[in-house]
Amino acid sequence: MASLPPLARFPEASLRLRMSSEELNELMQAWETLCQAYCKLSDDRLTKAATIDDSIASFVSSYVAECASNSTLGSAELLKSAFHLSSRLLTLLQPPQLLEYQFLSGFAKLYARKRTAPLLSKAFASHPAPLDSSLSSLKKLLIPQLESGINGDLKLVESHLSALNPLLHASPDACTFFLAGSDFFDGLVSCFRVMNPPLRKVIVTTTYLCLVGLTDLEPPKWTMLNDQLFMLKTAADAHKAGPLNVNDSLVAELVTATPMLRVLLRRAENAGAATDSLKKRIRDLEPFRKGAMVRPKRPTKRRQQDKGKGKAAQDTHAEIHVHRMSQITQVQDLFPDLGAGFVSKCLAEYSDDVEQVVAAILAESLPSRLTLLDRNEPLYGFLYFIPSGAPLTGCRSTHEAPTHPSMAPRSTPPLPPTRKNLYDDDEFDRLTADASKISFGKKPAKTADEILKDGSTEPNKAAILSALASFDSDDDERDDTYDATDVGGTMDSANQEADAVNDSNEEILFRAYMMDEKLFARDAATRRGVSRTKLRQETGMTDEAIEGWALMLSRNPLQRTRLDSKYAFGGQQAQLERTAWRDSPAGSGTEESDFDANGGRGGRGGRGGRSGRARARGRGGNVAGPTGDKETESARRNKEAHKGSRANHNRRDARAKKMSRGGFAG
Repeated sequence: MASLPPLARFPEASLRLRMSSEELNELMQAWETLCQAYCKLSDDRLTKAATIDDSIASFVSSYVAECASNSTLGSAELLKSAFHLSSRLLTLLQPPQLLEYQFLSGFAKLYARKRTAPLLSKAFASHPAPLDSSLSSLKKLLIPQLESGINGDLKLVESHLSALNPLLHASPDACTFFLAGSDFFDGLVSCFRVMNPPLRKVIVTTTYLCLVGLTDLEPPKWTMLNDQLFMLKTAADAHKAGPLNVNDSLVAELVTATPMLRVLLRRAENAGAATDSLKKRIRDLEPFRKGAMVRPKRPTKRRQQDKGKGKAAQDTHAEIHVHRMSQITQVQDLFPDLGAGFVSKCLAEYSDDVEQVVAAILAESLPSRLTLLDRNEPLYGFLYFIPSGAPLTGCRSTHEAPTHPSMAPRSTPPLPPTRKNLYDDDEFDRLTADASKISFGKKPAKTADEILKDGSTEPNKAAILSALASFDSDDDERDDTYDATDVGGTMDSANQEADAVNDSNEEILFRAYMMDEKLFARDAATRRGVSRTKLRQETGMTDEAIEGWALMLSRNPLQRTRLDSKYAFGGQQAQLERTAWRDSPAGSGTEESDFDANGGRGGRGGRGGRSGRARARGRGGNVAGPTGDKETESARRNKEAHKGSRANHNRRDARAKKMSRGGFAG
């Protein structure tokens, strides 16, 4: 039998755009015929052909790579032939280009997990060296970019993780490889802090697939899973102690958006490996679950009312049930390659249980009637709730003819209930109201004579007259204008105590601010510092109040000047002035000197005893005079005779009494 011709590589997208549809169809038919011919060869002949010419492996690698990005390429027969060739080559020869992670990821994405998982498991078991080398290069590329966070190449990270996730889903060995060590996991935690929603979804999917994949191995790696759950708890606690939001961590999103905890606990119980330590680790992650997520409603186009006139074409974008659309979005967050129509049918099969749908897709345990459907099917028209076992129509066809309303006679619907209130059956309802008492707009005013003649206002007028009769024009209420500003006035003790407390905190804060302004910084490290803790204990204020005080002080230069002049004095004084009164030896004191020739200190404005002119007029004498003097003793006895108990109220009351008589004495 003559040898078969070699297979050409599958063209890339840029080259396919230059080809006509007829040329591309002819090439597809040629590839399909040759692939079927190669599949019919025996193992020995296929091995010999692939050893002599590597065109078979080259075609399979290029075709799988292109179909992974565009699943509509080729027919079902060509996809089936490519799968058989790939599986036989991986089993017989293991060519290097088929052991690269790019091909294995596309292969796992293009075909079902129950078909690709055994092949990948055999490949990892028989040829671990080239696979580890390929995955190691990817791991070394991703870890620095993940740890760099926002400074890394986020598009590169998102694209590589998205391509890697199908391989993690189909191969537990790949999950074990990436979770070995803590560098990759720490990088995922660090990169999740970047506020990039598409990247965050990919990171959550990668973490979920890696952790769940540990339970798919034979035997499962329960010890490694226990260690990974402990690392999750440690990362969540570290994020909780930091300044960021508690619910904005990878662990919180992982336990909320995925059924990870339930799946791990169920698999551990089924395998008899649910130890107390593992259960405790799973329970420790439950408190990080976020509350119910309310997704924003998507704008929907309302369906126009069918008036029976018919339409040329139905609108393809009809109203969709918001609850079902929210569930579809949750599933597509984990499986972005699935179409909304396919997800809708899966939800209808499992009674709208999102967790069962996710678990069934991951375990490839969907019913046969769902596995035969197109996984990229979009969603059109109205979305119906389909019970289990019913035909999976999913949506109404856009080409279906409009249905006209039935014209059969129907019974009259009941009338809506009438509204009642307490004004029912009043004089307005009975039309017996006095028209003279009804006015529209502003009621016309009455003249003074009409008001006096109106007897209905007499009680109000009598009350006013009695109030005026009891009013005493000479009775003036107490004037407290000068209580707080007079020399002899008093202050409210409660306000003085409050000012004293504020002044004490103000002095502590100002002295701390003058020593080190960085003590009032608004960051987590300063708040946890020893100096800030001591300042909180001394003032009894919170961190926000302390930082706010410093912020207002920096914005108010006048306040800082006032506090500087108030608290700048530290208790040291270079020279103390003598304040005791001293008589001039020769009686020659001047107005500026400390001695007064007339017996007083400080001249006319001094604080000593009264001047000689005051004593000459006999106004009270001098209480600081020599003991035994007649005037001195009389002044001391009468010193408090004309003062009230609080300030000098007698003088004020006398003045008020005088003014009430018209300003005349007597």
